[in-house]
Amino acid sequence: MIRVFLVDDHEVVRRGVAALLESEADIEVVGEAGTAESALARIPALKPDVAVLDVRLPDGNGVDVCRDLRSKMPELACLMLTSFADDEALFNAVMAGASGYVLKQIHGSDLVGAVRTVAAGQSLLDPQTTAAMLQRLRDQATRKDPLAALSDQERQILELIGEGLTNRQIGERMFLAEKTVKNYVSNLLSKLNMERRTQAAALAARLKADRER
Repeated sequence: MIRVFLVDDHEVVRRGVAALLESEADIEVVGEAGTAESALARIPALKPDVAVLDVRLPDGNGVDVCRDLRSKMPELACLMLTSFADDEALFNAVMAGASGYVLKQIHGSDLVGAVRTVAAGQSLLDPQTTAAMLQRLRDQATRKDPLAALSDQERQILELIGEGLTNRQIGERMFLAEKTVKNYVSNLLSKLNMERRTQAAALAARLKADRER
């Protein structure tokens, strides 16, 4: 039996979803809440398997509720239910630990399937959404680490460029042919969207100074 808790500020929506889920032999609705405060107070006590959360609530939002609940109950699966296809809310929901994100326009049978999917420990995101999420995560990682795109070899060469070494000197230090070093330098400049070696040297110097602070 899948135990479900519903969180939505519209009573009509809660009743409709509850009736839909209760009609299934393997699903039981164990509680409802119309506010974030009520949800955070009742869900830990009832220990449902799945929390169906509206993204927008009168005293907060479902994303924050999801984050708080998942920190206390990592085994809880959160399914976000919303009227709006909001990329920002979707991203925040997944980062908060939500297992799925569906629109209220979803067909009843699909919502039942979504509850079963997340209850089984699987995630519910379509391929296009997943691709956009992964790209955003990669972009964030790149902003945090400007050298994220570089290989270990290229990072080492960048450091040596920062020390003012020529390609020949770098080759001698790393036991590489000068032509090989030149190719590495060309590749790392391309990955860093730079045109000149002096730009790479300046970046290497700045990163070194940051590390030594």
